[in-house]
Amino acid sequence: MVTFSGLARHALFAGALLLFVRLSAQAQEEIVLGHISSLTNPASSDNAHDLSLGYRVYFEHVNANGGVHGRKLRLLHLDDNLNATRMVQLTNKLIADPSVIALVGFLGTAGLTEIANQNLLGKNGIALIAPSQGNRNIVGAENVFPFRSGYTDEVQALVTEAKTTQKPRVAIVHMNLAFGPPTAEYAAQAAKEAGLVVTADLGYEATPDKQEQSLQETIKRVAQAQPDAVILVAAGRGAFEFVKGMRETSASLSQIYGMSVLQTNDLVKLAGLDAARGVVLAQAVPYPYSGTLPLTREYLKMMKQYAPNDPINFMTLEGYAGAKIAVEGLKRAGPNPTRKRMIDALKSMGEFDLGGVSVSYGPKGRLGWRGVDLTIIGSKGRLVR
Repeated sequence: MVTFSGLARHALFAGALLLFVRLSAQAQEEIVLGHISSLTNPASSDNAHDLSLGYRVYFEHVNANGGVHGRKLRLLHLDDNLNATRMVQLTNKLIADPSVIALVGFLGTAGLTEIANQNLLGKNGIALIAPSQGNRNIVGAENVFPFRSGYTDEVQALVTEAKTTQKPRVAIVHMNLAFGPPTAEYAAQAAKEAGLVVTADLGYEATPDKQEQSLQETIKRVAQAQPDAVILVAAGRGAFEFVKGMRETSASLSQIYGMSVLQTNDLVKLAGLDAARGVVLAQAVPYPYSGTLPLTREYLKMMKQYAPNDPINFMTLEGYAGAKIAVEGLKRAGPNPTRKRMIDALKSMGEFDLGGVSVSYGPKGRLGWRGVDLTIIGSKGRLVR
């Protein structure tokens, strides 16, 4: 005979069992983070590989140690072929996927500009963590949580370096698109405030049909100005051709300062080692090759453990740091993270120390690492401090 108390005990047991099954299923469910960069476009393939690798290394480490609140992490990587329209389309695809809690580490200035202009993140209530970008218009957009320093931080460091090393006459050269014009305007003002003389302030056309002729004219005018240094606010082939062309003029000894977007390997390959040697580059990510910071010591250890045959460089460190920010946000969002909880957790994070390197997210703003490392291309084409 089954008594009422017996039925109650069975009901309680069944309820507890059902709750256990639900919690177990929830714990096994992955937390998905969406990432867009292009492995197929030669202009971005190396950076895309290394950036996503940094995320995978840290996520693998977290997963090996139980995940976040018992749930494993997965990076969902989509390829936009470095096409702005395609990045927007893929972003909308990720937004439409309810399993995607947040977006991380997007790579591609044109696509990120469109995402910011359309306010896709704000309108759809989803966070983008650590895009590989320093443009104020992008990193300042709603629901963007940056890691790297901004372009203005890089420019200020280069201006300070020119003044400190007694190069009083500077030329400022920029490409006439994307971050070029506004960053060059800031550079000119910063140089004047530092007491430097701006001998030339020029932009060149970046469209393929106009670039070559425009570059030749720009190089000629810069050489005529005979600057002690050139601050180059540009990226891509046009920047490489400018460096190469300047080395063939009467102003060949002018110190060339470039920004973090000026890729070292491509510069050496396309401009030649003789032209690239001695170029000083600002870095918006901490120097990854030595363990002087707790973050870089940890990063080097994890790379050796999880990706021993892959490169140690700025891009893998950038991905690794972005992954740490994402994981911290997920921890604070609780065991049942939603997009809103993730955004709320990030916005209330305050000063977060990743290991001697901090970001700051709060009501007064969202700031990435505000430091800048200066590196120089050495005799073997590698970056040294």
